[in-house]
Amino acid sequence: MSSLVLSVLDLAPIAPGESAGDSIAASVALAQTAEAHGYRRVWYAEHHNMPSIASSAPAVMISHIGAKTTSIRLGAGGVMLPNHSPLAIAEQFGTLEAMYPGRIDLGLGRAPGSDEATTYALRRDPAASAQFPEDVAELRAYFAGQSRVPGVDAVPGTGLKVPLYVLGSSTFGAHLAAALGLPYAFASHFAPQQLGAAVAAYRNEFRPSEQLAEPHVIAGVNVVAADTTDAARESFAGVQRRFATSLFGRGRTFSEAEVDILMETAAGQHVRQMQAYAAVGTPTEVRSYLEEFAASTGADELIVAHQALSTQARLRSVQLTAEALQPVGV
Repeated sequence: MSSLVLSVLDLAPIAPGESAGDSIAASVALAQTAEAHGYRRVWYAEHHNMPSIASSAPAVMISHIGAKTTSIRLGAGGVMLPNHSPLAIAEQFGTLEAMYPGRIDLGLGRAPGSDEATTYALRRDPAASAQFPEDVAELRAYFAGQSRVPGVDAVPGTGLKVPLYVLGSSTFGAHLAAALGLPYAFASHFAPQQLGAAVAAYRNEFRPSEQLAEPHVIAGVNVVAADTTDAARESFAGVQRRFATSLFGRGRTFSEAEVDILMETAAGQHVRQMQAYAAVGTPTEVRSYLEEFAASTGADELIVAHQALSTQARLRSVQLTAEALQPVGV
């Protein structure tokens, strides 16, 4: 039996013809299914100005889904810290920790998660990402009850020690996570190129902290588990087609023939490269891929993005993957 630790990255997709409310309801069902099948955590990523993604406000998502679940850890994977003040995030996740003690994670990213116009709409400075290490340190201090801003505490938040995770898709986050003694999550589900170099840098440079005595690597991977290999491959191909039109279509509607052409261009190749790490197939095939991926990357935990066109297919993938890998973790 496998002892591989699995978590879920819920991309909160809004399918064509569906609403954000439909997406959020699907996220509730996904978290409940993941909880029932032994996954360790579910994370939600902050995205803005993306019509096909409903997770612009991770803290609100976590609050809602926390009330619909009982034990699974819930967190941001992640909050894009350049978009916010450290105090505001400490207050938000301090509130969540007060509501759901021992269940809240806070993953932190350096990218803005949006384009230049959206950054303006958020009233953020495009150069704010340069302050990311200092902002992480300030945020960490609020939770430790050691505010770096005299006379200012996060309420709720002070002293709650919400666990922090550094997210990244390059070696920058690896160096920072190692220096701060924090867990490191690599976004290899869409940015596979520097996974090996980042994990190596993180492990080589890691310094123990109060939160973490030994390095802990979480690696992202796409998963489509289905009852047959053909069904899984067909589902993943459909996901890639939808992703390509969303990424390169600039809001226009494509015919199926036009999507066929798009997928044969450099755009289609780019999407396939982004999603190169993907376990697609029957439960046995998915298990084999995930175990080999974890062994080759040195990941301590995999956070899987269950990719399918329908909610029911995603839920089925969650179930089949967990059953194939039982026990999932501790």
